[in-house]
Amino acid sequence: MVHRFAVDKMLGRLASWLRILGQDATYGAHLSGRTLVRHARTEGRVILTRDRRLSRQHTDVPLLLIASDHFREQLRQVLTAYPVDPLDRLFTRCARCNDPVIPVPREEIADRVPPYVYATQTRFVRCPRCQRIYWPATHVERVRREIESFSHPPCVLRSGT
Repeated sequence: MVHRFAVDKMLGRLASWLRILGQDATYGAHLSGRTLVRHARTEGRVILTRDRRLSRQHTDVPLLLIASDHFREQLRQVLTAYPVDPLDRLFTRCARCNDPVIPVPREEIADRVPPYVYATQTRFVRCPRCQRIYWPATHVERVRREIESFSHPPCVLRSGT
């Protein structure tokens, strides 16, 4: 399941991790206070914020007050509050733009990746907005280990992601 989050500007690392997990997480320097609420209302998103004042104001949009300053605890809180399988949609969104990535034929990106990467990788995806290219490298296993360390309840790692 993909959730739609509007992430407060003070939670950038959380937004990046939600995107890595395949969740729709809008984020930017412009998203705070009333602008954040308006954005969440317009797009049907859940607000994630550390702003206690905002959380006390009556809004007509769902809001989760993030308790911790530490991203692992923040992510654990979101994964506990919303049913997200942290491995189900891993690496399906651009970590920078939030757009879903699309598969791209290997031949199309030959001149856009380092020669070693091209020689050793067979699967590539691209962000349609920023054109950033992604491929499964050593970071995939590091991210999987990180997710396993903070998942609640602990998740079972599946192969093939």
